Amino acid sequence: LELLGQLPCLCTHHAAGAVLAEVWEPWLAAAWGTAWFSSLIQSLATGRLRASRVLLVGMKGLGAEVAKNLILAGVKGLTMLDHQQVSQEDTRAQFLIPVGSLGRNRAEASLERAQNLNPMVDVKADPESVENKPEEFFTQFDAVCLTCCSRDVMVKIDQICHKNSIKFFTGDVFGYHGYMFANLGEHEFVEEKTKVTKVSPGVEDGPDTKKAKLDSSETTMVKKRVVFCQLKEALAVDWSSEKAKAALKRTTPDYFLLQVLLKFRTDKGRDPLPQSYAEDSKLLLQIRSDVLDSLGVSMDLLPDDFISYCFSEMAPVCAVVGGVLGQEVVKALSQRDPPHNNFFFFDGIKGNGIVECLGPK
Repeated sequence: LELLGQLPCLCTHHAAGAVLAEVWEPWLAAAWGTAWFSSLIQSLATGRLRASRVLLVGMKGLGAEVAKNLILAGVKGLTMLDHQQVSQEDTRAQFLIPVGSLGRNRAEASLERAQNLNPMVDVKADPESVENKPEEFFTQFDAVCLTCCSRDVMVKIDQICHKNSIKFFTGDVFGYHGYMFANLGEHEFVEEKTKVTKVSPGVEDGPDTKKAKLDSSETTMVKKRVVFCQLKEALAVDWSSEKAKAALKRTTPDYFLLQVLLKFRTDKGRDPLPQSYAEDSKLLLQIRSDVLDSLGVSMDLLPDDFISYCFSEMAPVCAVVGGVLGQEVVKALSQRDPPHNNFFFFDGIKGNGIVECLGPK
């Protein structure tokens, strides 16, 4: 299987490429879509995942969920990077940190339990700040996943990843709300489709035949390609155009809530805290007015009561968003199944999630 996976590269880079291509391309065309080839694709996807190294930034509740999912999925290596110390709030949703770890570095405190999840994965802890890392640091990874980062840091690292063809993800949980964003650049993947049996013109099938076709489990693998935009573009949608105004009616309010919370994080250097609810609530309402006004959208998109549902991290919301985020990283690395392009928003009050594609059209 490893040799078969390398054949396209051999065809490109070796002197015998022309000869190999003559053999490989007709064979590939004949084998594509067969059950044997589907099994081959699955094996190659698993191999890609097991050869991948992932950087995970931010080890709060969401980071712990993502780490758990990636380690159990069996990536080659996971580096947990966080320069912050364990706080009392971390104990509510961060299950990788043992009791009695207050004051320790969050990444280092999470290391032992994370490693015990799967001894076959090389799990590391890095106590430095992601803001101090040079561009070369990120190039050792196949995917980078950010949590707890400021808007400027996310945009900067997304640009680094885009430039170096590294899969980029970011996500956060704010109370009952959570989101994830992905930028996979130009991403190719294969999708399993149920085969449809062709019927000769003029031939009608009886009820039994039609039922048999519906029950058929024969599938084929379809290769697809999708292009993602960068985070900076996705956060800078121009809502003044007529096309954007029409799309605004279908856009989840959580996108605008995210803009408000990222602005709060930039201004205060932290997220809204329960212990400073009164002060932070007033600031959130002011930021809401400023942000929505600058975007040219109505204040009705975010009623005043939004401030009651965006404080702290809630463990159930971390579990949902962390499950989706971990799944998307696995799909991107293995190149199996269609990815979410490009936002996923979860509303814990309504209990629903939605995928939105936002950015330049």
